[in-house]
Amino acid sequence: MISPVILPRRDAEPTKARDYLSFSAMNLYRSCPLRYKFRYLDGLPEEAVSSSLVFGSAVHASVELHFNRLLAGEPLPSIEEMLTVYHDAWRDQLEVGQVQFGKDDDVSSLSKLAGRMLEAFRSSPAAQPAGHVIGVEEELRGAIIPGVPDLLGRIDLITETDEAVVITDLKTSRSRWSRDQAEDSAEQLLLYSELVKHLVPGKQMRLRFLILTNTKEPVVGVHELPVEQQRVDRTKRVVERVWRSIEAGSFYPAPSPMQCPSCPYREPCRNWQGA
Repeated sequence: MISPVILPRRDAEPTKARDYLSFSAMNLYRSCPLRYKFRYLDGLPEEAVSSSLVFGSAVHASVELHFNRLLAGEPLPSIEEMLTVYHDAWRDQLEVGQVQFGKDDDVSSLSKLAGRMLEAFRSSPAAQPAGHVIGVEEELRGAIIPGVPDLLGRIDLITETDEAVVITDLKTSRSRWSRDQAEDSAEQLLLYSELVKHLVPGKQMRLRFLILTNTKEPVVGVHELPVEQQRVDRTKRVVERVWRSIEAGSFYPAPSPMQCPSCPYREPCRNWQGA
């Protein structure tokens, strides 16, 4: 298991609220600057959490158990053990606050779906990645863009073969991903490659999405992407511009028929007067 690393800062300036930036925070700002403010600056409690988010996190935790056993060289968990982790994640969330379920969803139906997804994962080649596991849920932090706070990343899986180090991100999805979807979602992994390359200088890196579909008949898909410096540089420029907007205090609502119905800050948003 590799150790968490804090890379040396260059000229990033600390901020009053946060001295680091995560990809999820940056993406939240891009989708709705006001929601970013409510969550990361004002620290407002969420009215409710979407069941899809809880479900994805619970499945993620179950798969994490599998890879941790591989990392430790221990016997792989049974489906019952993985489902116990899944149910524990749900229990923890239900104890914290309200969960907003989608149409036709409830705890029981989602549990059965999780069982099918985990069975599909266990029987797929993705459950036994090539090479050896060197990191599971690794938290890395470092300054990768001058003038921007450290990037904080939590990497689902890092494996190493003779040829390369592979950075894997696990996703749950309502449908199979196309190659274009993987390409369009590569920003997060491209940024993570900047953190990992300091741990394995001079070694080739590859990026990989592991997609578990939450369909009636779950499918496990894998999409591998190369690390192209031109795309890395473009992504870093995007992050820099997003940070400049956050730093300038540019916060405003971004109404969306897709996102607003499940937003946990609907009431504060309605009451917001621009200050």
